[in-house]
Amino acid sequence: MATVQLINVSKSYDKVETVHDINLNIEDKEFMVLVGPSGCGKSTTLRMIAGLEDITSGQLLIDGRDVTDVAPQKRDIAMVFQSYALYPHMTAYNNMAFGLRKTTTLAKSEIDRRVREAAEILHITDLLERRPKALSGGERQRVAIGRALVRQPKVFLFDEPLSNLDAKLRNRMRGELKRLHQELGLTVIYVTHDQIEAMTLGTRVATMSKGHLQQVGAPMDIYMNPANTFVATFIGSPEMSLVHCRAGAGGLIGHPSFNAEIQTGQPLAGDVILGVRPEEFSFSARGMARGRVERAELIGAEAIVEVMLDKDRITVRSPVSDAPKPGSDVGVNFDMRRARLFDARNGQAIASGI
Repeated sequence: MATVQLINVSKSYDKVETVHDINLNIEDKEFMVLVGPSGCGKSTTLRMIAGLEDITSGQLLIDGRDVTDVAPQKRDIAMVFQSYALYPHMTAYNNMAFGLRKTTTLAKSEIDRRVREAAEILHITDLLERRPKALSGGERQRVAIGRALVRQPKVFLFDEPLSNLDAKLRNRMRGELKRLHQELGLTVIYVTHDQIEAMTLGTRVATMSKGHLQQVGAPMDIYMNPANTFVATFIGSPEMSLVHCRAGAGGLIGHPSFNAEIQTGQPLAGDVILGVRPEEFSFSARGMARGRVERAELIGAEAIVEVMLDKDRITVRSPVSDAPKPGSDVGVNFDMRRARLFDARNGQAIASGI
């Protein structure tokens, strides 16, 4: 496998910059996930790595080799697309073998060995003689992954490969991709807008917004310590609740719904935003804050409860047995040792674990 390094990589269309000065190092055998909302530049970044989009400025290195201006077929990468891109008139076997036949001088026996070995890894040996129309969405995706595996490239690129699958099949395929990465030691760069995919698949996650990298780190590091309010609300389901507070002398912060000012132990002043994850709230008759229940969604053993604290809406994850009814006034507690503070002017993190 290989390392991938993006150095000040930018992309412009008609002088409008859509990807801004990306610096990112992907380690050998790492599963790096680029995640962000639609239009944030993650797929464009992936396509620049693949060579399907020109890099306007900056450098791209694969295994230390500068491939910024190298043709896609000479970068030793393989890409799996959202649409699978299988030839409808070919069997699964021929779809997987076609690229090797056309772009290599490998012997027929070696091509056959690679195809059958990939099919066994992906559990599709019994599907090799079927055409795409006779395959389910998940089976087509496995064939597309197999087509990439047989090439034995240095880097695997995935562009939202599970977005066309139903929820149950997405869960199963996530497990398959994780297994493949662990068993084969692949270097993977994976694009998705689904933050659950990002959290479950990535060894590291790169969060993007409006063409800029917002934060790069291990999934739980980003979840627990978001760099700004965008990451805080994009990563996590339900998202982090943000409460707009006023900081005063001695690190005290107050809010119209708080029963008392809260001590942060930091020299703060002006407007700040308090960030709390849904599971860090709890209901109590005498809570640190009081609010009104707007909605309660029961999902099995848990309830997702929305509460208005003055003008701020918070989300509380609680056992169903503790869930209050909509319209009721409730007390809410939260663990200030796990709370985060953000600057209200720019959304950047001030503190974590107060």
